[in-house]
Amino acid sequence: MNSQASAPLLEMRDITKAFSGVAALKNARLTIGRAEVHALIGQNGAGKSTLIKILTGAYKRDGGEIRFAGQAIDFSTPLQAQRGGISTIYQELNLIPLRSVAENIFLGREPRRLGLIDWPAMYRQAEALLAKLGIGADVRLPLHLCNTATQQMVAIARAVSQHAQLVIMDEPTSSLDEQEVETLFRVIRQLKADGVSVIFVSHRLDELYAVCDRVTVMRDGQTVAEKAMSDMDKLQLVTTMLGRELASTVARAASDSAAPETARQATLQLDHLKSGLRVNEASFAVHPGEIVGLAGLLGAGRTETARCVFGANKVDGGQMKLKGQSVSWQSPADAIAHGVAYLSEDRKIEGIIPEMSVAENLTLVLLPKLVKLGVVNRQAQQEIVQKFISRLQIKTSGPQQKIRELSGGNQQKVLLARWLCSKIDLLMLDEPTRGIDVGAKAEILNLIRELADDGLAVLMIASELEELTAYAQRVVVLRDGYSVRELQGGEISETNIMAAMANAGRATAEEGVQ
Repeated sequence: MNSQASAPLLEMRDITKAFSGVAALKNARLTIGRAEVHALIGQNGAGKSTLIKILTGAYKRDGGEIRFAGQAIDFSTPLQAQRGGISTIYQELNLIPLRSVAENIFLGREPRRLGLIDWPAMYRQAEALLAKLGIGADVRLPLHLCNTATQQMVAIARAVSQHAQLVIMDEPTSSLDEQEVETLFRVIRQLKADGVSVIFVSHRLDELYAVCDRVTVMRDGQTVAEKAMSDMDKLQLVTTMLGRELASTVARAASDSAAPETARQATLQLDHLKSGLRVNEASFAVHPGEIVGLAGLLGAGRTETARCVFGANKVDGGQMKLKGQSVSWQSPADAIAHGVAYLSEDRKIEGIIPEMSVAENLTLVLLPKLVKLGVVNRQAQQEIVQKFISRLQIKTSGPQQKIRELSGGNQQKVLLARWLCSKIDLLMLDEPTRGIDVGAKAEILNLIRELADDGLAVLMIASELEELTAYAQRVVVLRDGYSVRELQGGEISETNIMAAMANAGRATAEEGVQ
C-alpha cells in the first residue's frame, strides 16, 4: 500500500503518434506525482495538445504505454477518461451558458428523487462544492450571467464532483485578470491539499513558478526536460523550449546590423497600446526602410498587437499613430485604406482562397479599383498579375492555376504580391516563413529585406530567432503584453532576446522602448 502511494499517479512512456505519416510525438514521456501541480510547456507544435488528447482518449496512440493510478490504461473516449478519474478544463470552456451554475456542475448526473431531479439537493450540493473551493456564487443563476473566473470555478467544481484524481487545465488564466488568477491559484492549492494532481498548461512563466512543483518541457514532439521548477530558472526554461544553447548564440557584428536613420517620422508609432488581456502596454515605432522584429513567447501578445494595428482587434487604450497622425480603426478596411497591410500567421485559413486562381488571389485587395460598372478590367488585371509573378518569381503554370496547387512558399509570395500591388506604407508579417521549406524561406526573407530597402516599413513577427537576428534592424521583445526590451545593432543576439523573454521585470525608463 505504501509502495502504491509513493508511485507516480500518471506515467506516459515512449508515446508516439503520426498524422498522415508526419510524426507529432516521438517517444514522448510525462510523469505526474500524486498531489502534484505539474507544468506542461512548449511552443506551438511542440506536441502538448496531442499528448493530452492521447491521455484523455481523443486520439489513439501509435505506440507507448500509459499507466494511471497503478493500472495500464487505454481510454478510447474522453468520457471514459472522465469516468476513470481524469478531467480536462479546456481554454474554451465546454459549459452550457443558458443552464444554471448547479446544472452545469451536475450535467448528466443530477441527483434524483422518485425519478425526478431533486432541485433542492442539487443546489445544496453545488453550494457545498463551491464553498469548499472558496467561491460564493448563486448556483441558481444562468451561467452566462457569471464572469469568466466563476465559470472556470464551475468547471473545476464539476471535475471535483466527479472525484477526479487528475485535473488538466489548458491555459486556464488566458481570460482572467490578476485578482481572478490569484483566486484560481488558491483553488489549485486547495486541490493539491485534497490529494488531487493538476497538469497546468500555460505560457506565462511567472505563473508556473507561482503554482507548479515540477515542469515537463516539450519540443518538436519530444520531451526534452523534466525537472523541479526550483531547478530551472526562467532563462533555462526559455532556452530549453526554443532549443538554443547560450554558448552558440553570438551577437552579430554591428557593421552588419546598423539600424537605419530614424530621425525621419515613424510610419507606425505605438504608445502604451492596450487591448483586452493580451496587450497591456505595447510601445514601439517602425520607420520607413527598416525591419522591426517582434519577439516573444507564445501568448506574449505579438499577434494581438498586429491585429490591433490592422483594425481586427479593438484598441482599449493608449495611442496609435500612422505617419504622425493619431488613428483609430473601426475595421481592417480602414487600415487598408490608409496603407496598412497584414499577412496572417494562418495562411490557409486567413490568407489564401484555395479554390480561386493565382490571379484572383493576387488582385483581391486591388479588385475594387479594377472594376468599372460591375465588370473586371481583365487586361489590367493580367498585366498586374504578370508583373508580380515575374517580380517575385512565383512558380506557377499560369495565372489561372488554383492557388491551392502551389507550394507553401509560392502561396506566401502571392499573398505578398496581393499587398504590394496596392499602395502600402506598412507591411506586417506574422510568421512569414512558417510551413515553408528551407529554400523558399531564404527567398521570402530576402524579398522582405528588398522591400525594406525600397523604403517600406516592415513589422515582422517570428518565433525563429535566427530570422530576427539576421534580418531585423531592431527587435522589440513583448512579454505578457508589455514591451520589455528593445535591441538594435550589435545588441541583437539570440542570447539577449531570450534573456528579455525570460526577464520577470517590465521595461524601465532606461531600457524601455523609445
